Amino acid sequence: MEKWRRRRHLLLAVAAVALVAAITLPSAEAKLSPDYYRSTCPDVEAIVQAVVAKKVNETFVTVPATLRLFFHDCFVEGCDASVIIASRDNDAEKDAPDNVSLAGDGFDTVVRAKAEVEKKCPGVVSCADILAIAARDVVTMSSGPHWTVQLGRLDGLVSKAGNVAGKLPGPNMRVKDLAALFAKHNLTTLDMVALSGAHTVGFAHCTRFADRLYHHGVGDSDGASVDPSYNPAYARQLMDACPPGVGADIAVNMDPITPTAFDNAYYANLAGGLGLFTSDQALYSDGASQPAVRDFAKNQTRFFEAFKDAMVKLGSVGVKTGRHGEIRSDCTAFN
Repeated sequence: MEKWRRRRHLLLAVAAVALVAAITLPSAEAKLSPDYYRSTCPDVEAIVQAVVAKKVNETFVTVPATLRLFFHDCFVEGCDASVIIASRDNDAEKDAPDNVSLAGDGFDTVVRAKAEVEKKCPGVVSCADILAIAARDVVTMSSGPHWTVQLGRLDGLVSKAGNVAGKLPGPNMRVKDLAALFAKHNLTTLDMVALSGAHTVGFAHCTRFADRLYHHGVGDSDGASVDPSYNPAYARQLMDACPPGVGADIAVNMDPITPTAFDNAYYANLAGGLGLFTSDQALYSDGASQPAVRDFAKNQTRFFEAFKDAMVKLGSVGVKTGRHGEIRSDCTAFN
């Protein structure tokens, strides 16, 4: 009898541990579904799409701004809209040095969409899901692919500027380091190359790549030190747009050929030395990523398919559920 009691106590203890483990499973284990709001807010995607369309009509900057906002959100704390939080003390994610260049149009798109969704379905749809839908819609509206967005994220409860450093891809990173950063989120080198294609509609401030124009290698006859991997004519074009000491608010298109179309021109550009960042051009020069770059440059359909797959995978990073998240009433503030 005593032996049975000890065994029973052991079984109860094991069951208790299993229950605690189940309750505290990492939020990334959440299961997303395209039908998550079927009964609670069936028109959510149509509502968000209408807001995004109006915003894109106002300014094309909405496209790269919203897409970049989604990337920066998911790479820090997961896809939980923590990057949208505004802090009176300027110590939220958006205040970190790597995020201060995020264009306001991306934030505005999500805030506007949330306001419209709240009118129809108050307290139901997360800001994180709205951002995921909007990121898809801006791509589609700029001639890019359309995919099914998985839904069911909660909004995060943490947003700290100090958590950003080292989490985001940098303009001077090489493929090995980029691949390692993406791998932390279960994204492959192919995913990385595909997601980099978002730069086909992006823009960048001169200060992010000026070192490639003025402080790289051996100087030429004009005294400038230009990265030799730049196409010479492109380098001169960039120097005209971004002279030494240019203001931090001056920016240029990432894709100088088709800057307002979501297409595969970005990859052909790399073959011609038109990669704006070191991290862009490195995709072509590195043997680990060059095959995908060449393939996407030749076949836009394969690029689109790879991009869609990578966006779905990215959208599942660090998803919050249960006590790890909430449905914010205001995307810029915790409840």
